[in-house]
Amino acid sequence: MALIQLSEEQVRTWTRAEKDKWWFENVYRGDMPQLTIRSALTGFFLGGVLAATALYIGGKTGIGIGVGLTSVILAFGMFRVMANTGLIKDFTILENNCTQSIATAAGYMIMPMISSLAAYMLVTGHIVPWWQLILWNAVISILGVLLAFPMKRRFINEEQLPFPEGRAAGVVLDALYTGDASSGMFKAKLLAVVGVFTGLYQFIASDGWMKLLQFKILRMDKWAGMTEPWHFQETIDLYYYAFAAKYQWWIPKIMGTDTRQLGLRLTLDAAMLGVGGLMGIRVATSCVLGAAINFVVLAPIMIQLGDIKEYLNPAGVLVKISRAEIVNQWALWWGVTMMVVGSMVSLFSKPEMLIGGFKKFFAKKEETIPDSHDVLAHIELPLWMSWVGVPIFSFLGAWLTHAFFGVPWLMSFIALPLIFILTVICTNAMALTSWTPTGSLSKITQFTMGAIDRANPANNLIPAGMTAEIASNAANLLSDIKPGYMLGAKPRQQAIGHVIGIFSGGLASVPLFFLLFLPPNADGVRSTSTLVSEAFPMPAAMQWKGVADLITNGLTSLPTSALISMAVAAVAALAFEVLRIKTKGRFPISAVSVGLGVVLPPASCFAMWVGAMIFWWKARQTHAPGTRGYALWVDGMEPICAGLISGAALIGIGNAIVNVLMN
Repeated sequence: MALIQLSEEQVRTWTRAEKDKWWFENVYRGDMPQLTIRSALTGFFLGGVLAATALYIGGKTGIGIGVGLTSVILAFGMFRVMANTGLIKDFTILENNCTQSIATAAGYMIMPMISSLAAYMLVTGHIVPWWQLILWNAVISILGVLLAFPMKRRFINEEQLPFPEGRAAGVVLDALYTGDASSGMFKAKLLAVVGVFTGLYQFIASDGWMKLLQFKILRMDKWAGMTEPWHFQETIDLYYYAFAAKYQWWIPKIMGTDTRQLGLRLTLDAAMLGVGGLMGIRVATSCVLGAAINFVVLAPIMIQLGDIKEYLNPAGVLVKISRAEIVNQWALWWGVTMMVVGSMVSLFSKPEMLIGGFKKFFAKKEETIPDSHDVLAHIELPLWMSWVGVPIFSFLGAWLTHAFFGVPWLMSFIALPLIFILTVICTNAMALTSWTPTGSLSKITQFTMGAIDRANPANNLIPAGMTAEIASNAANLLSDIKPGYMLGAKPRQQAIGHVIGIFSGGLASVPLFFLLFLPPNADGVRSTSTLVSEAFPMPAAMQWKGVADLITNGLTSLPTSALISMAVAAVAALAFEVLRIKTKGRFPISAVSVGLGVVLPPASCFAMWVGAMIFWWKARQTHAPGTRGYALWVDGMEPICAGLISGAALIGIGNAIVNVLMN
């Protein structure tokens, strides 16, 4: 069935009752299977796998990658192949849509763990038990679901807002199941092939897998006398430095500082190539610019001035200058300023995004149909579930915040009214742009709580994390409901699917969080000192921690040069965003992305830029739809990037597991 929609005049003049009746009669597919056992199990499995890959990438970049279209393509390919064997029936379009809802809900579960919760652990030194992470995440995510469905009736049924990302998923699903199936299989095969070859590369570049293969399977430590397993070095300049040390070759330095201390390395990271392709050339270039300004120019100067230096830690161990120390001692402050000011200017420059959602939510239209019967009552999530569930889960969330993190009851309850405000803003932003400004909105809560209590960082980190997660979960859920609405799905079953995804993501990502970022030492003890590393710099958590430290310690605790850099960064961020607004998005620099480049390893920024450049250049060369090049580099961009990310992430996760078990 070709996608149909109301005209602009019908959207403007019809009442919601008329729109609901039209949708029920023309779009709704009442008898088609949707939330079946196999769609639930497929979504649960894919959601867990994709949440794991999202956590892996989030720890490296601080960016939450979308998994919706990836899950659509994977589910389509899996069931189309099995259906061709005659063993099972093919997935229906609504089963795939339900699988996508479950998988994307699972993917959203990782964000607090790489941002507010990780920052809380870094600031307090307290490791939150795994069961508390799962329970707290599940409660606030379910609260997001309960908040979303009353808004669904207003923003989707009534206003028919676009939700571009959700609409794209609906268009892809319709094309796969009612158009040329070979196009869908091509994308599925493309994702699989790229994923397999990326996984093979990551396998030979992984110390744990090579140790298992060479020492445990081939026993090369016994008959060949090897003491260390060979594996390909992702940081490929190590080969040069090995020869340079042996033959006394030139070692690059900037103002007397070894470029290795500055983090200026050359890394062949396949996952970062995929991330760069998804983020686009503008964002990737801004990240590289931020990294270059900080690590090539400013850091060497600050090292010479003594504002970045070696020191003895409390254990009496000399901590040398490194990329991480450059960020922690000095660069974090201007990087965070750049991100916060840039995101705030971007947010407040769109007053319609801030207040338009409230206008739409509270606006009323005159009913032209006297019959008050709701034709969708039997398939919509009953509103009484939200009216009853929101207060209950709000109280439960406040209680868990108090019990698990020590946040006073009063501050937990003060944060609750902000949830509705931020959710409406986030939903309106998602509906119009596919962008949820949770990063900037969370700072509103963080600074509000900080103004009440500066002494305890948990009192601003956790309430801000709670409001941000609820708002983003509700907004993202509505983006997932949009393709279901376009395709005639049952909203009630989508809600159930989203809750299934919440538990899938929690069960998959929380144990992996401990494995990747909090591995036990030789004595079996975990420490927050392993949360941030060269492999996983946790940029989102560092941003949250920077704001919390600033609230707690004030500006007077920073060196003068850091204060100057913050002032310059604030002015630059303002200028960048104003130029971007004035040029209607043509200005190529993003202030938020420049700040992100400061806290990311420069090697990762460069790898992302290379990935973005490859797809940008190939898209310029193959701009004619229908050609093989266009199908590969434009239509196939997301499957290729998903293959790069998933292949590298899954093997990288396996490598971490192997290392823990073998140690």
